[in-house]
Amino acid sequence: MVTREEQGSGAEEEGGELLYGLNPVLALLADAQRVVESVTVLKGGHGARLQEVVDLARQRGLRPRFVDRVALDRLTQRGVHQGVVARVGVRRQPSFDELLQQVEALPRVCLLLLDGVEDPRNLGAMLRSAEAFAVQAVVLPRDRAAPLSSLANKAAAGAAERVDVVRVVNLARAIEALQELGVQVCGLAAEGQESIGQFSFAAKVAFVLGSEGKGLRRLTRERCDHLLSIPIAGLVGSLNVSVAASIALYECHRRSFPC
Repeated sequence: MVTREEQGSGAEEEGGELLYGLNPVLALLADAQRVVESVTVLKGGHGARLQEVVDLARQRGLRPRFVDRVALDRLTQRGVHQGVVARVGVRRQPSFDELLQQVEALPRVCLLLLDGVEDPRNLGAMLRSAEAFAVQAVVLPRDRAAPLSSLANKAAAGAAERVDVVRVVNLARAIEALQELGVQVCGLAAEGQESIGQFSFAAKVAFVLGSEGKGLRRLTRERCDHLLSIPIAGLVGSLNVSVAASIALYECHRRSFPC
């Protein structure tokens, strides 16, 4: 049982980015780069991982606040918090110019570019896949793109603390800048003429995926070096964007680092 330190009738109301769920909060507390403002835990909660949250919080000099489930539900707007909520300072993300410097210096690069993905759950799922397959950064436009919200962080299961998210004003220009550094830009589209299973990836590659409903925009599509398709055996016409991203990232990683 989680040791009781401090009781409260409600959760904190201070500002800051809100993260909840065991995986996101554990990843947060393990990251010395992030400023953690507070940790709120379910009073009377059980489990080794919940206790690990409390122990890590104490190690960072924090005093976890223990509240009832009603307060946690209210704080997270009935999100799946698993008995733990944290508030953190805004994580500094690299600028696009800084990302370009990394791309130029690294011998191998894999990037994920998102063209109009607006569902935070899809963004979180893709961050999770990006972390799993060693993606350097996820690039997305500042406008008409899913925010890195509590919902996205929950879906990312802690990966949002370990993958850079770079916002750009113009995605088409960002693609051109990457191409100038030798990055092979591959758009994913159901009508792509090249199968991802037969495609030969360069050492530096960026995958571009479009919005949930419309796919890649015309201008973005025209900037891509290749349009790749994922062969589908069933009757469905297309895959969820986060599933397509996972397949592409795995395929590229498998080719670059075969078992």
